[in-house]
Amino acid sequence: MNVSESTAVIPKSQTSELLIGQSAVIRELKEEIDRVARSDAKVLITGESGSGKEVVARSIHAASRRAMRPFIAVNCAGLPETLLESELFGHVKGSFTGAYRDKAGKLEMADQGTVFLDEVGEMTLRMQGMLLRFLETGELQKVGTDRGGGLVDVRVIAATNRRIEDLVAQGQFRDDLYYRLNVVHFTVPPLRERADDVPLLVESTLSRFVSVNGYVVKHIDPAAVKVLSEYSWPGNVRELQNVIERLVVTGRHETIRVEDLPIEIRGGRGLVRPRKERRKTVADELYRRIVEERESFWTAVYPLYMNREITKANVRDLVSKGLEEARGNYKIVARLFNMEARDYKKFLNFLRKHECQVPFREFR
Repeated sequence: MNVSESTAVIPKSQTSELLIGQSAVIRELKEEIDRVARSDAKVLITGESGSGKEVVARSIHAASRRAMRPFIAVNCAGLPETLLESELFGHVKGSFTGAYRDKAGKLEMADQGTVFLDEVGEMTLRMQGMLLRFLETGELQKVGTDRGGGLVDVRVIAATNRRIEDLVAQGQFRDDLYYRLNVVHFTVPPLRERADDVPLLVESTLSRFVSVNGYVVKHIDPAAVKVLSEYSWPGNVRELQNVIERLVVTGRHETIRVEDLPIEIRGGRGLVRPRKERRKTVADELYRRIVEERESFWTAVYPLYMNREITKANVRDLVSKGLEEARGNYKIVARLFNMEARDYKKFLNFLRKHECQVPFREFR
């Protein structure tokens, strides 16, 4: 995934449109955003992948005095350390192969505006130290120079789908940086905890897609909206938007009907349980799909993870459930997850590569 940036200016009259929903938790979140936006306090946003952390960051920026200045988003997990350093701080000509000219970094480009550091929990310790120094001094030091650069005035908003407290305890995240970033803390609730917002999100997403390219689809049947509202959305708002886009692009009728919905939604997989049972986790739902519906790990889990619709933590939780059932035997887990025998090493390599492996001894 590449570094993304946006310098679009959003009028304050439109800020309420950024965060869509009328549930109690979203109304409370909007009120808190309006209060926090008046200051330049650093903000840490946590929540599951796809739940809308960047939308919250954009809403804070749009409601602030910096609204007419740039908003630049940087995915800290999207580039190797050396390239991320250059993207954030800039570089001078000749500092590395391919540096044919001086280049301003995103922090410099966002002067007087806001920088959104997404997936900040994936930063290396070295990059964390550099970010901490910037937060303390406001001074830029470009790659390839020993001299300090100019000072910039940037509001920093960071986000992660990981538990930073756990990373600090494990020595993977600097506690001093955590305290610097965590001046104000927002938690974005997963979509399954605010099912009342699904109809509004469906309406908004549908309107956006049908307004361009002259697609056949124009409406959605209320019965289909009801089914969508009952689904648990493990991939959160991003998954919902992807589903609506697919329905619009492939639709053959003006109105989306229940029978047009994906089979996993129409068939009731992931249905929101009664309120007393709503503490089911993403891993619980994925495990049910694999064990009860006989889906393979490669079709039920792998695509969601690679599309960033579920997190490493979700995969670890799922693997833990498998190890518990298999009493710590990864080969049995592979069979339980409906894989071919030849996929065993591929499965282990995937877990190692993406840091999703779980120690097996505690389950024996």
